Amino acid sequence: MRLFRDREEAGRRLGKALAAHAGPAALVLGIPRGGVPVAAEIARHIGAELDVLVVRKIGAPDQPELAIGAVSSTGLRVLNDEIIAEVGAKPAYVASEAERQEAIARERAGRIRGDRPAPRIEGRDVIVVDDGLATGATMRAAVRVVRAAKPRKGRV
Repeated sequence: MRLFRDREEAGRRLGKALAAHAGPAALVLGIPRGGVPVAAEIARHIGAELDVLVVRKIGAPDQPELAIGAVSSTGLRVLNDEIIAEVGAKPAYVASEAERQEAIARERAGRIRGDRPAPRIEGRDVIVVDDGLATGATMRAAVRVVRAAKPRKGRV
C-alpha cells in the first residue's frame, strides 16, 4: 500500500504537517538518495534551509539490504548487536564493512558538498528525512549525528 504517489507528493504533504517549524532558521537534512527529493519539498514548503546528511547502511553478510548498523560521513557508527548476533556477522566483517561504508560516506559527502561547509545545526530546529525505514539503523545514525551537534530541544 502506497501512502504517496511519489517522493515529491510525500514532501509536500509532510511539509504541510511540519508548518510549525517554518522559517529560515529551520534546517531540513535529506539522506541521499531517496530522502533528498522528499526533504527538498519539505524545505521548500516551510521555507527552510536544505542540505544533506550522508549515512550508509552496514549490510549483513550475504544480505546487503539487511542493516546490521550504519555509519555517517562524520565517523559515527551505530551497530545493532541483536541483528549482528542473529545473522552471525563476525567482528572482523563488521569492522571492515563499517570502514568501507564510512569511506564511501565521506567520499559522497565531499562530492555532494564540495568545499562548502556543513550547515550549522546547533540551536536550530532540524528535520531529518529519508524515504523509508526498514531496520531504522540508518535513521538512528543520522539522528545521533544531529543530536551530537546540539540542535534546539524539541519533539522527535
